[in-house]
Amino acid sequence: MSLYPHPRMASALVVAFLLFCGGARADLIGHGGMVRDIAISPDGAQVLTASFDYSIRLWDFATQQNLKLLDAHTGPVNTAVFLPDGKSALSAGKDGAILRWDLKTAKVIASFTGHGMHVMALALRPGGKTFASASWDGTVRLWSLQDGSQRALLKMSSDVNTLAFGLNGDVLFTGHKDGRVRLWVAETGEFIGDFVGHAMAITRLVVSYDGSRLLSAGIDGSVRLWFPPDRNTMLTLKGHDGPVYSTAFTPDGFRALSGGHDGIVNLWDLSSGRLLRRIEAHEGPVWAVAFSPDGRFAISSGSDEAVRIWHLETGDRIGPTESEMAMVEEKPWLSSNHPGARLFRKCAICHSLTPNGKHRSGPHLEGLFGRLSGSLGDYNYSEAMRTLGVTWTRKTVRQLFFIGPDKFVPGTKMPIQKVSDPEDLNMLIDYLMEVTNGDKGS
Repeated sequence: MSLYPHPRMASALVVAFLLFCGGARADLIGHGGMVRDIAISPDGAQVLTASFDYSIRLWDFATQQNLKLLDAHTGPVNTAVFLPDGKSALSAGKDGAILRWDLKTAKVIASFTGHGMHVMALALRPGGKTFASASWDGTVRLWSLQDGSQRALLKMSSDVNTLAFGLNGDVLFTGHKDGRVRLWVAETGEFIGDFVGHAMAITRLVVSYDGSRLLSAGIDGSVRLWFPPDRNTMLTLKGHDGPVYSTAFTPDGFRALSGGHDGIVNLWDLSSGRLLRRIEAHEGPVWAVAFSPDGRFAISSGSDEAVRIWHLETGDRIGPTESEMAMVEEKPWLSSNHPGARLFRKCAICHSLTPNGKHRSGPHLEGLFGRLSGSLGDYNYSEAMRTLGVTWTRKTVRQLFFIGPDKFVPGTKMPIQKVSDPEDLNMLIDYLMEVTNGDKGS
């Protein structure tokens, strides 16, 4: 008998432990196996994660709360993608199944059958009517999202690990175990040619948002930038000790992320190839990386079962760490009858009440009202907050949460948190003043 629990049981134990400890979240915690893929919703508000624990989880990006558990695969899940409406998604895994989900109900609403082995990757064609799947059964298949039919079958000479659509969706790129990127006419499956550069298997292909450039990551430890249809590598990025498993473009296409076997997430300038930031992100391999739609945050996942959020300007991790969660700290908002205490629980994820509290991703709140923005000497503020020059009062705090931190302080590392209901906002501010020893100024 194995000493290790079944992946489904491991996931349940993690969730039970978090609930027992009071429900605070460190990172995006809940999976009971390595997390192989990350997808961001079209509006940036939600995150999908695919894991070896046979499940996909839907998360709220701002609060890091688990919204739904999608549990229907009979094997590890390799990949997940949002569909353009943001209300449905596709997933695929080792069981050979491709499932379509209703994210509101967490129910499977369609399945696509045909692959005989692991499905390693999915790619949605621009326009949202068709998608492609890659499998270790030696095939790539093109599917109709409208009626579920298989539109094309491409037989490969080398197993496919990854794929992506580019050049306005006219070309399908496939990344192979033999180290080559192959190009196909998306509509017909006709072979066009290949890109040669990687010395070993390709692990991830991603296309820039405008479809004009391609990034490839490989076991040879490099990330390569291509400008199709030119078949020469235009830029080679080397900054990992060992294989690179993941890469991503910023929405503006000027920067890239890479994640490797070494547990490191690197941020790159794609105009010069310069390494901008190196983040020690995970204990063990980084399997997936992604940018928030505004390019301010990176999301990474690894073999350590965690999904983490990073502020790229400072390199800071957003949300408390596991060790910080284990520390004992008073939580008056949990027992308070004040109507604003319930709303404060989201603030408590990132902020301690006193300087002696846990070190969290946000500054402590003691003496907040009347304090100049960016003025605590022992906190690593973003440049935007350091130079804002605002004094925190009822009025400015109300503006911050009414329009959202990303609008009030462009460039801040605060996650997008809005309180649009005026009554709720007043209750929150009243409670903030009570627990931070604030004055009653306007």
